Amino acid sequence: MSASRDYIREYLSYLRVEKGLAANSIDAYERDLAKLKEWTTKNNLDLLSLNRNDLREWLIDLSGTMLSENSKRRLLSSLRGFYKFLMFEGHITENPAENLDSPQKSFYLPKFLNQAEIEHLLSQPDSSTETGLRDRALLELMYSSGLRVSEAVNLSLSEVDLDSGILTTTGKGSKTRRVPIGSSAVEWLKSYLALRKKHQNIEVPTLFVSSHGRPLNRQIIHSLVKDYAQKCGLENVSPHTLRHSFATHLVQNRADIRSVQQMLGHADISTTQVYTHITDSHLKKSYERFHPRSGSETPLVSGGLPEAVDD
Repeated sequence: MSASRDYIREYLSYLRVEKGLAANSIDAYERDLAKLKEWTTKNNLDLLSLNRNDLREWLIDLSGTMLSENSKRRLLSSLRGFYKFLMFEGHITENPAENLDSPQKSFYLPKFLNQAEIEHLLSQPDSSTETGLRDRALLELMYSSGLRVSEAVNLSLSEVDLDSGILTTTGKGSKTRRVPIGSSAVEWLKSYLALRKKHQNIEVPTLFVSSHGRPLNRQIIHSLVKDYAQKCGLENVSPHTLRHSFATHLVQNRADIRSVQQMLGHADISTTQVYTHITDSHLKKSYERFHPRSGSETPLVSGGLPEAVDD
């Protein structure tokens, strides 16, 4: 973003002069967009280059704050209006806020798959084919290490150390981090790399390539994840779902939240703490479903108070 231009200020001026909005409304939009600008600055990001997943991650950051439902909806209105303005002025070509959903009671708790669903998804690629073997290794790695799709696309051969089970990736804000690779992903990557080496014409340094030896892009990975998910009856699954599942399963199994933050590459611990909200909700639902005294189920046994039993 140009340091000499204040796009938020230009948008607020547009609302005041062209749209005739009341001062209170403009002040509210200004507060909302100031929060977004603060977040992008902290994460070394550019307002003009944010995508839909970036905006969702920012909204997840805010999910732990005490915001009313009206405030949450105004946040979305602020985002949509601001980026629509940037499109109208020719500063961007797509509106990343256009398809953001209206918040419900659980404000942007990320979607994740349970462990059985993950296993089902990972088993979909036909590993007897070259493309299927590559896709299995890709899915295993993304779930094993919680990679963003952009990180998986840009991951190079030299950044993956299968002997130590560690990879090095560069995430948002050009921040580099080291992340463990699970043993299952290591084995699938070894099989994929053995096959990849047979193609001497592949000269690109990136780890995952097409059958023509060209690097995969975000669109290809989004498409293949969606297709494999649909094959096993899973809806609304994206590469980011694998990342959310990675984090959720770590937290569910009592991983240290600071370690999870480091593995995800979150700048702010509050972004990571949303996964504790997910697991709390999961535990609450399990309790209400199975505990005879939860109040939501008929007790499993009846007939009065039980007899005293020694410990």
